[in-house]
Amino acid sequence: MSVYLYRLIPPRPDFPAGMTPAEGAAMQSHFAYWTGQMNRGSVIVYGPVPDPKGTWGIAVLTVGDEAQARTICAGDPAVTANAGFSFELIAMPHAIVRGDTANAS
Repeated sequence: MSVYLYRLIPPRPDFPAGMTPAEGAAMQSHFAYWTGQMNRGSVIVYGPVPDPKGTWGIAVLTVGDEAQARTICAGDPAVTANAGFSFELIAMPHAIVRGDTANAS
């Protein structure tokens, strides 16, 4: 199991203020997509982060490898909607996940 942090970068710093209809539709599909990933066991947690510098999204994935993580992240409807969203994927090689006593020391 590998753990990755997904960071969804919104189209502008003041997002979600003034969200356009296209952005709203992309976000609805985005939440449904990540709920599905959670139900499949690929995601531990996901949601918005109200950072004072600008809101962004987060998901923590537990997957087989980086290729699987990238495929999941690249499939996010917010990213594929061409509405200005982008993402970062960051490996967490030393993450300790609840219930994973083999990696806790």
